[in-house]
Amino acid sequence: MAFRPLSARAPAVLLRDAKPLRAIFGHAKRLDHLQRLLESQLQPAAREHCRVASWREGNLLLIVTDGHWATRLRYQQKRLQRQLMAFDEFAGLTRIQFKVQPPTTQPGVVGHAPDLSTSAAETLQATADGISDPRLRAALERLAGHARPKA
Repeated sequence: MAFRPLSARAPAVLLRDAKPLRAIFGHAKRLDHLQRLLESQLQPAAREHCRVASWREGNLLLIVTDGHWATRLRYQQKRLQRQLMAFDEFAGLTRIQFKVQPPTTQPGVVGHAPDLSTSAAETLQATADGISDPRLRAALERLAGHARPKA
């Protein structure tokens, strides 16, 4: 007897039929809506540093990227709470909590190695000249070629 894989179903069908997926999708949509409302009340510089984690029983938990932004937002907490309570979605807001959680990935250029000084490149080239293995020699010469040009 051969194994027959289940036929693929459209995402709309999965969301309509599978209750756990529907609940997760609904929760994600709700958090996204709350995030947009929060961002409408935050200063533009703070928007990328603050995310809605949960909204439960009058308690709003916000994840902040670092302590600096958490402190700034704590100073504005009363004003922010008043402004958010104006929305029907946050009508029962009694408390805003801030939790610091640094991003899991560091921003920056991916795959960029630090610049190599000319003296380091010369040392690599001198080492490559004394190597008899052709593959190792070629690798060292490639590394030496990454030296930053003299200005």
